Amino acid sequence: MQDPFTGRPTRLEGRRLPDAAGRNGLQDDHRRRLEALARLSEIAAECGVAADPDRDLVTLPEDELSLLELGDPLWAAFGRAIRAWRSEVPLMRLEDFGFPEGADNPLEEANPRMQRIGGGVEAWAFASEDSGAVYKFYLPIEGEAKRVGSAFAFGPGDETQLNAAARPGEYRELLLKLWLIDALEGMPTEVIAVTPEGVLVAKQALGQVLPQGDDMSSRLPDGLIEIPSRFLRADRDHPRLFFLDGSPHLVADLHARNFVRAEDGRLRVIDLVAAPWPADRTGGDASIRTWMERVRMDPRAPALPESPDSEL
Repeated sequence: MQDPFTGRPTRLEGRRLPDAAGRNGLQDDHRRRLEALARLSEIAAECGVAADPDRDLVTLPEDELSLLELGDPLWAAFGRAIRAWRSEVPLMRLEDFGFPEGADNPLEEANPRMQRIGGGVEAWAFASEDSGAVYKFYLPIEGEAKRVGSAFAFGPGDETQLNAAARPGEYRELLLKLWLIDALEGMPTEVIAVTPEGVLVAKQALGQVLPQGDDMSSRLPDGLIEIPSRFLRADRDHPRLFFLDGSPHLVADLHARNFVRAEDGRLRVIDLVAAPWPADRTGGDASIRTWMERVRMDPRAPALPESPDSEL
């Protein structure tokens, strides 16, 4: 299949879910995308190009360094890294997705190829007339220096070892979140483009929205591990631990609005807030360290071998 907007291969169309091979392919895509951005950031730093946050790198055109590449092998390597990144996330215009050219706020204007179906602080969601899938446009956050989406920041807690509070994120953190959604067998998700203004475009299979306020505490995805309250408090619903490629991550914001019912009848997550687990902050705490070692082997292991978590 080809995506009707990008012309590139796609695994998603309408409500249809990809098979196991397609799911594995999505995982590989997420992994490769983050590796390409990490390599781009690394070579940019070697060239003395500062990019913190990373939006300036994410939106670099393929020919940005065409003249500099001719005379310096390091800048030539930088140019190759840009093109490798662009092969993973092409640079496209909002007009390519049917939005009007020259409008002050194109996403707010009528679009003959898409119908808006939702949106929040991070992204606006549209249903495509062409493919039947959902396209999410993650907008740079106004008032923040080139930030997008959200992630967790960690600090010491008053009654717990850690406190996690959501904050504006970076593009690599948004890409990680979208990978986590797929890793949790959520609605399959592709990252298909970024615009020169920094709008990241993701595509998801279409699902049925759940009633707001539904209790999700007993309906969360498999693989999530409850975190003892003595270890962490978070400002988002249902904070859980999840091992992605063997590395621990905090995953939360798992309320009903962030789930849909897929065509196979299963509830699948469509959004969340996440961050890598802050091992630098917890490595010195023996109780957290030993708990982490146990749940890596057995997700149902309690915080202490002799005590259920409800008693801690």
